[in-house]
Amino acid sequence: MPLLIVVAGIVVLLLLTIRIKLNTFVSLIIVSIGVAIASGMRLDKVVTSVESGLGGTLGHIGLIFGFGVMLGRLLADAGGAQRIALTMLKYFGAKKLDWAVVFSAFIVGIALFFEVGLILLVPIIFAIAREAKISPMYMCVPMLAGLLVAHGFLPPHPGPTVIAREYGADVGLVLLYGIGVGIPTFIICGPLLNKVCQRLIPDVFKKEGNIASLGATKSFSESEMPGFGISFLTAMLPVILMALVTIMQMARPANAGEPGALYSMFLFLGNSTIAMLISLLFAIYTMGVGRGKTIVELMDSCGKAIAGIAGLLLIIGGGGAFKQVLIDSGVGQYISTLVSGMDINPILMAWGVAAFLRICLGSATVAAISTAGLVIPLLSAHPATNLALITLATGAGSCICSHVNDASFWMIKDFFGLTTKETLLSWTLMSTLLSICGLIFILLTSMVI
Repeated sequence: MPLLIVVAGIVVLLLLTIRIKLNTFVSLIIVSIGVAIASGMRLDKVVTSVESGLGGTLGHIGLIFGFGVMLGRLLADAGGAQRIALTMLKYFGAKKLDWAVVFSAFIVGIALFFEVGLILLVPIIFAIAREAKISPMYMCVPMLAGLLVAHGFLPPHPGPTVIAREYGADVGLVLLYGIGVGIPTFIICGPLLNKVCQRLIPDVFKKEGNIASLGATKSFSESEMPGFGISFLTAMLPVILMALVTIMQMARPANAGEPGALYSMFLFLGNSTIAMLISLLFAIYTMGVGRGKTIVELMDSCGKAIAGIAGLLLIIGGGGAFKQVLIDSGVGQYISTLVSGMDINPILMAWGVAAFLRICLGSATVAAISTAGLVIPLLSAHPATNLALITLATGAGSCICSHVNDASFWMIKDFFGLTTKETLLSWTLMSTLLSICGLIFILLTSMVI
């Protein structure tokens, strides 16, 4: 019965968002309340469960998201993201544009949400395509692979950050393992898969695409852009801070005793929230004040960035409410009991649940957060499970099979002038392969750590 209630809740969510076109956040709250009541939760506990799920989720990640989106906006508005992309393209050369684009997208994607990175990079690769006299499609799949790996595997993105907190995983370890898993994954699903797509749908690589819907897009001259070194450091600073502290923790002997003041200070600076705050302040100088911009101009950019993610934050909070209802109503525990007699690898379980929810719901972030509600009770039976790898497995599963219920599917279709079939054979194929490759590399990692 609990499984049927969850399935029914997902079906209702699909009807509300796709058929009735109700706001996703409102739909998530309605379904969360409905699932709680149908599961037999006491009525006086229903709203408390929803509120604690929403507040607990946003309380963990609100600061990181806020600082992260402002950092990304400052980098974009100063031309730093364009500098990174153009420098990578110059380094790799015209014959290896796909390699240049996938690495550029991965670096830029660390500081930007997927949709923001897509809107930022698409005009750049269209401009490059015009200069090289080729179709923008030659760079489409590699760009998307770099962005999606950063989105699915690396904090401070919504999915990895939220589920790391929900599972109690170390964000720094998630970041380190995510980079290790992500690089071979985007190489396979970017430049290598791109060769397959050229044979699979050759006519697509003659299309010119159309980005008129983006309106006027700002392009920076050589003198207007900051240098590559400072742009790269600004984009990667939160990653560097978190990674360094995680490496310090891993290298510190278990019998080292109480940490000293210096070590504690480094731990403080490497905390994901503090790392993002430091990186934002650094970006205010390197991408703004140091380049002659006023604080008023910079804060205007930051304000617009925050306004742009208000809807996303509410949807994430709604996903957190749904997750908490699954836990508090006992659905997660029921599934844990159901599979307790089976020898199921929790990494496979997390990936499978996230993949199923992603295919049904369309939103990778909502799928990832909801998965935590079903998997957390299962982890008590597997105390030795590496929580960072469970986080990555959930993120990998949530990337699978982006299709017609995902807004990104239609954005990519329109920008590159594709048919629905062609979008399925490029973007959907890539997202599915990326999810599977990610799972394989996560399982391989679990064998050696």
